[in-house]
Amino acid sequence: MRAWKKLIPHIFLMIYLFVILYPFLFVLFSSVKTGNQEIAANPFGFPTSFQWENYVTAWVNAKISTYFFNSLYIGVLSSVLSIFFASLLAFAVTRMRYNKLSALLFQFVLLGMLIPNNALLLPIYGLMRKLDILNTHWALIVPYVANAIPFSVIILAAFMRSLPSEIEEAAVMDGLSAKGIFARIVIPLTIPAIVTVFIINFLGNWNEFLLANFFLSEDALRTLPVGMVGFRDAYNTNYAQMSAGIVFSVVPVLVIYAILQEKIIEGVTAGSVKG
Repeated sequence: MRAWKKLIPHIFLMIYLFVILYPFLFVLFSSVKTGNQEIAANPFGFPTSFQWENYVTAWVNAKISTYFFNSLYIGVLSSVLSIFFASLLAFAVTRMRYNKLSALLFQFVLLGMLIPNNALLLPIYGLMRKLDILNTHWALIVPYVANAIPFSVIILAAFMRSLPSEIEEAAVMDGLSAKGIFARIVIPLTIPAIVTVFIINFLGNWNEFLLANFFLSEDALRTLPVGMVGFRDAYNTNYAQMSAGIVFSVVPVLVIYAILQEKIIEGVTAGSVKG
């Protein structure tokens, strides 16, 4: 009886996993089929022959490669910059205590999470226009960095609070300044949280559509989510190549998460476990 009680949750988890993965498997199988006729004849079955040419056509002829590297560049740079600024702020409010000022500053940062991103579209557009960076990648990088700072500070601050103060005291006795403690002590110990913040921010930047759709007008600058919309309109009669384009947008996210999932879980739970 106890064995069945342990088995039932696993059965439900397997069913849930199948429901989640089934749409992706459908797209994956469709991407290597010969065309619409085979997809329509057997939409849920394996392909009779694997047509890898669909990926070549989508990558080269449909400019998926351009959109892919634009998204990769914007996503990585925005995530790195947000971690840089958020780690400085998290260190200031957790390890360099200024009585009530630190708590007030931390609460002020948290207010950034209370405002819906869609409500800021027009103000951000006006700001980017005044900065004269519309229709450039910086028109996305600046808002992405600013939007990611509140959440990044929460995760990094929770991890930094869990670090024992004896480490800092020993570093001070060795003659390290605040900059040295931050760069040589705190940052190396905060790597799990940094990896967590990087991956979560990268996923958000990679999948973001609204700002990228409105702030970039040149096709050569567009990101993958926006480019996929035009790809869908241009190739809506060839579902196999459309599915290949979708796979290009999904696989990098799956690979990154699969490799770093332990670091993500460790960084998210560190504050609650060690605190």
